[in-house]
Amino acid sequence: MRKLKFRLLQLAICIAAVALLWMGTGGLDSRASAEDLALAEQSIRRAAVQCYALEGFYPATFDYLQTHYGVQVDMQRFIVHYEYIASNLVPNVTIIER
Repeated sequence: MRKLKFRLLQLAICIAAVALLWMGTGGLDSRASAEDLALAEQSIRRAAVQCYALEGFYPATFDYLQTHYGVQVDMQRFIVHYEYIASNLVPNVTIIER
């Protein structure tokens, strides 16, 4: 009887440890996802500013940045909204996770 209680206590501790680990990794995923989103937006903005510095205009399309400045965004994971205003105004960039 005493061995059974000890085994049940061990089992409960193992289950609690696994549950804590599982919940902890969920938080890491959401932080990594937010970081990826910020990095993607930052890379688009930097490429647009670099284009303005080198060529004298902000690109009219996101495709231009991908083709000429090597910007790579995981389009399976993110939706990129690139709003061109004028050749001398910084475009609005919004990235949303799918």
